[in-house]
Amino acid sequence: MKNSNKEQDRLIPSSSNLKLSSSHQHYLLNFFTHILVFGSGILIGITLTFYLNNTFSFNFQFQQFSLPSLGLKSQQQSPPQPPPLSQSPPPPPPPALLQSPPPPALLQSPPPPPLLESPPPPPPTISITNNNVSIPNSQIETIPSMPNNNNNNNNVDKRDITKFSRIGLSDFLKTPMAMHDMSEEELLWRASMVPKIHEPPFNQTPKVAFMFLTKGPVLLAPLWELFFKGNEGLYSIYIHPQPFYNGTAPPTSVFHNRRIPSKAVQWGENTMIEAERRLLANALLDFSNQRFVLLSESCIPLFNFSTVYTYLMNSNKTFVESYDQLGYVGRGRYSLRMRPQIRLSQWRKGSQWFQIDRELALEFVSDRYYFPVFQRHCHPDCYSDEHYLPTLINIKFLRKNSNRTLTWVDWSRGGPHPSKYIRPHVTIGFLEYLRHGSLCEYNGKITNVCHLFARKFTTNALDRLLRYAPKIMQFN
Repeated sequence: MKNSNKEQDRLIPSSSNLKLSSSHQHYLLNFFTHILVFGSGILIGITLTFYLNNTFSFNFQFQQFSLPSLGLKSQQQSPPQPPPLSQSPPPPPPPALLQSPPPPALLQSPPPPPLLESPPPPPPTISITNNNVSIPNSQIETIPSMPNNNNNNNNVDKRDITKFSRIGLSDFLKTPMAMHDMSEEELLWRASMVPKIHEPPFNQTPKVAFMFLTKGPVLLAPLWELFFKGNEGLYSIYIHPQPFYNGTAPPTSVFHNRRIPSKAVQWGENTMIEAERRLLANALLDFSNQRFVLLSESCIPLFNFSTVYTYLMNSNKTFVESYDQLGYVGRGRYSLRMRPQIRLSQWRKGSQWFQIDRELALEFVSDRYYFPVFQRHCHPDCYSDEHYLPTLINIKFLRKNSNRTLTWVDWSRGGPHPSKYIRPHVTIGFLEYLRHGSLCEYNGKITNVCHLFARKFTTNALDRLLRYAPKIMQFN
């Protein structure tokens, strides 16, 4: 019996301990429940605060800045409906109304602001940046939006819409200056770039590039001035004089600022080809140039500009003289060291004064296969200017070439240089002979217009050329 009592006594504290532990657990559960409910309330309150702040803050701020004299008290009072624009704004409310304002209703939409007596301040300067390219404010325009017809009033929404001018390809297509600071390697690299899409996404007027390879000035410049007059936008001019020439053309001349960076040129050497490549490369920088004419300072035009332009643009051939000539002045200039790039059967001769299209001009300036062979193995007795382009044409462009030049020259007297013409030689009959004295093929038909230019004329013949040009060549 005593043992059972003792055992019961041991069980009693154990039961009381269990009750105490249960009480503690219930207290902790209630504590964490209150904390959870309190935290949820704080989270909901913060969410509502941000929502109401984003919804109504702009309207309250607008009212505050619109009525600086009334302060916050004017926002708490519902102002009267705004009158039409033609009426004066309503007087401010009496001071009595401002003493005990009713509490603002947070969930009620704010009233519309009253009309301003003075116009709003101008919008701040906007800086627009797109792909790290900053557009200046001078190119930003502001235009009014459409009238706001809400509430059946005639108020105009004066919000400004920014609109900037489009640049597009204008900078890329801008005609480059003839004089620049590019090295020859940079120039040839840039000029050799060709777009894979041949149809340009812009309107383009094709031009003829007239390239003058000279020792100094263009000797017959007054005649060329008459030739170019009135045809602006249809031609480009490039001049390659010797570097030691320091003369300049007058500002009113078409030759003003048309000199390109030049290097020394030696007659009959590879420097002549390098000068031609330099002229072509500068002309290729202008995407509008589609035909390229090489001229000397002693060349003259035989027809007016319209005839020359139409003849060149409508032709389906290029004009480079290229023929196979036996003997010392032809095949005799070929070197066996040019093999295997150039074989004797491919060797050709012709006049250096060419008229070519853009495709051939690009090939000319980007050639790094055949021209280095000439630089290594075609020395002064080879006269590379008479063989390089005719040989290149024969190898790669035989089908599209006419195998004739458009520049008339007289080699009948023999020797290393053609005949020169001075004042007594210039007659109406002689000029007519140069214009229509031979037959040739043009676009598959026979014509008597075979030469558009002629050389070599001296300055002594200039006065007669100027006298006959308006009548015979129709320089109007």
